[in-house]
Amino acid sequence: MTVTRQDFEDAIAAYWGAKQLQNEQSAIRDAVGAGTAGSVRGGKHFDVIATLLAKFFLDAGYPASSIRVTKSQGLELPGYYRPQKQWDLVVVHNKVLVAAFELKALGGPSYGNNYNNRVEEALGSAVDLRRAALANLYPEEKPWLGYFFIMQDGEGSRRPVKTAKGALPVDEVWHGTSYQDRFGIFCERLMDEQLYDAACYVTSSAENPKPIELVKSLDWRHFSAAINARLTYLKDLGIPG
Repeated sequence: MTVTRQDFEDAIAAYWGAKQLQNEQSAIRDAVGAGTAGSVRGGKHFDVIATLLAKFFLDAGYPASSIRVTKSQGLELPGYYRPQKQWDLVVVHNKVLVAAFELKALGGPSYGNNYNNRVEEALGSAVDLRRAALANLYPEEKPWLGYFFIMQDGEGSRRPVKTAKGALPVDEVWHGTSYQDRFGIFCERLMDEQLYDAACYVTSSAENPKPIELVKSLDWRHFSAAINARLTYLKDLGIPG
């Protein structure tokens, strides 16, 4: 079975508590230990997203023991500017970092409070690991990084935000943009700089959980295609074997 568009939409709905996981998803969650991940992440919302992404690797033949979703399984990966960093979903097989994912969200009503934190987290995680790879801390294969982000859809995230009058002018691309726009630009630039190998950015809400994909290159279709491309690449190298 492949991961479908419907699986993706069901997972987003379940993130908001609007839909129960299907039996198959529950079995995957139990297999990889996602049922207890909430106690680590401070809430079970992202368990359904971790389950969804884990299915790609289970379907590709990776054993459940290679898919890590809880702190007790060991989510830490080597860094360069710090010893380790904990990711949200890690797939390691025979010492190869198959994939590591950051799963993040931004909700209202005060979107500005955590906006900069989310930007800095994503940048810091990627830069640290990429530099660690250059230092030969990931000698088997080049690490593959994925970024999955949900922004709560609402008036506050759609409304244009003013830029502060600073010492120097900001890039004109930011003028007249909302937090939804800004995060789309941010994720596009993450990809342009090859800090992440794939990024999925959606807006959604508990009232209307159907995901809205504002940027074509950051939609589910492109994200899932990138994961499958990574799996195909490693399969041609005999991984998993």
